[in-house]
Amino acid sequence: MSMEKVVFGFVVLLAATLNFGFVIGDISDPELHNMTELYLAVLVNIIAMVLKFGDRTQIGAIQLATSLVAVLQLLAATTVYVYASQVASEGLSRGLTSTMVSLAAGAVLANITSLTMLIAETVSYRRR
Repeated sequence: MSMEKVVFGFVVLLAATLNFGFVIGDISDPELHNMTELYLAVLVNIIAMVLKFGDRTQIGAIQLATSLVAVLQLLAATTVYVYASQVASEGLSRGLTSTMVSLAAGAVLANITSLTMLIAETVSYRRR
């Protein structure tokens, strides 16, 4: 068993689960979406993206692309939160919460795509 592959799989799965945990719940209720979980999702997704830089295969390129999408979506969601909490006069309204959670949900889709490709690559590796 390769420790590098274990760490890689762990980080990719942790990124997806943190992101999913943030998104779950009523899309417009700010009390159901923990900002610490959003920040952790951003951090772990960035770590997952950095880990994907070394792979020079076609699947590695697509994996990196999914990570870039997830990180950009999560950074956009974080930007909406910072705007709502620091700039907007109404604070974290239902509309801004919906925008923030929708952006994070896009990152969930990218994470699911990445996990699916990771599983497909693992299954095809076993058959060789």
